[in-house]
Amino acid sequence: MEFSQLQSTTAICPSLFNATTAQDGILSRIRLPAGLITSTQCEVLVQVVNQFGNGEIQITNRANLQIRTSRALPEEVLLDFQDYGLASSAESTDGLRNMMASPSAGIDTHAKINIIPLVKAWNFYLLQHPELAILSNKFSICFDGGEAIRVSDRPNDICLVAVEINGEIYFDLHLGLGDRGDSPALVGVLIPHNQVLEVLAALAEVYRQYTQQQLEQKIHLRSRPPRLRDLLHDWGVKKYLELVAEKLGYTLKPSPLAPLPLRERGTRAFEVYEHLGIHAQKQSGLFYIGVVIPLGRLTSRQLQGLAKLAKQYGGGALRLTPWQNLLITDIAEADLEQVTQEILNLGLYISAHHPYAAIAACSGYKGCKSAFTDTQADAKAIASHLEKCIQLDYPINLHVSGCDKSCAQHHVSDIAIVGQASATYKVYVGDGEINFGRELYAEYAADELPQLMERLINIYQNQRQNPDQSFREFVNQCNLQELREVISHA
Repeated sequence: MEFSQLQSTTAICPSLFNATTAQDGILSRIRLPAGLITSTQCEVLVQVVNQFGNGEIQITNRANLQIRTSRALPEEVLLDFQDYGLASSAESTDGLRNMMASPSAGIDTHAKINIIPLVKAWNFYLLQHPELAILSNKFSICFDGGEAIRVSDRPNDICLVAVEINGEIYFDLHLGLGDRGDSPALVGVLIPHNQVLEVLAALAEVYRQYTQQQLEQKIHLRSRPPRLRDLLHDWGVKKYLELVAEKLGYTLKPSPLAPLPLRERGTRAFEVYEHLGIHAQKQSGLFYIGVVIPLGRLTSRQLQGLAKLAKQYGGGALRLTPWQNLLITDIAEADLEQVTQEILNLGLYISAHHPYAAIAACSGYKGCKSAFTDTQADAKAIASHLEKCIQLDYPINLHVSGCDKSCAQHHVSDIAIVGQASATYKVYVGDGEINFGRELYAEYAADELPQLMERLINIYQNQRQNPDQSFREFVNQCNLQELREVISHA
């Protein structure tokens, strides 16, 4: 395969072969199907980051990796990434490797089916079908095998959720119908597990034909390919599925299932972060450890250390999560204490109650032209302060965003801190008429946020109705003016 001398750096949505330039360097995104990365792949990545980058690796909210380098990566590095499976061997389809799965796939006692073979099969299919390269690089597919660690509510274009009906395993089809960040919606189609790949292929091919038509008709008006949701808004779900069935040559099986209530999808903070800490696997005598990665960022030394632990004590791979944490799997019970201590020695944590466990932040103005604030520094200041003065008994999901696009976290948070042009933040809590929640403060200085969070969380822990009342439940019932007064006197 032939490359230009250096990777392109003009992307709107960065990938490995088409990166983008930011204030803090050239940003490359490494797509890892199902968030799996082996110890050997980690070693290769560490060498590149140490040679060309800033010594830091970031886990994204799609369980991929981002690195920042001082210059575009040369051909030999891109070839190495291909050789070690960190990139597709076909450059043209590398950007389509958006495949999400539960980080506990294959090891979760609740799973109805191991979806890892499906992820690998779809990854191979993309390699064999370079014509799909015209699709949007944001095209994303999610496989949910019914694990306790659910991912079906994550934003994806297509989501397949395993269900059991009369002793048989099927996948319920969900499509991303809503706006950016919305969960995929049930569309009433049931797919037998042995037909998943061919149905996915038909879904992608109809989308490809639509994309080609759009690009041909509006070639001078569009700077990038249409999203799948553009097709759905244009044609509607019914027409799309009819064309898919026509492509397949058989009728799609209707689903008898109703959508799960949101609460049952694992969206409450203490459910979402239950993968952190030590957990038994379905394989007898083996355990996994969920590791807290502060703001999803690892130093090369930390990644190298985790990779070494996975190789020495575990299954030889790390599993990244859409919550910007990771798992080390297949650890014998006798080794759990040693591995836990080694993780702590790396400056990392395993407790879901640690302040860093549920704090998310976007890149901020140093890494994104849309951001107004230095979200990474401000989020670190909050977490460092809370670590010294607060003992959490439930995770509190706090999201720091540099603008109202909310790129780092699409789902609703307990506390949302949103940057604005004045370089101050708006502060939202709980549920509200807009996705961020109810506005607690219209303008708050960045250097005063740590103390505000301390007061707010202390008020919650001291005044909640009972120990099981969540932060969101507490603030939802609060009168905000009264809450502001209590905060001001705290």
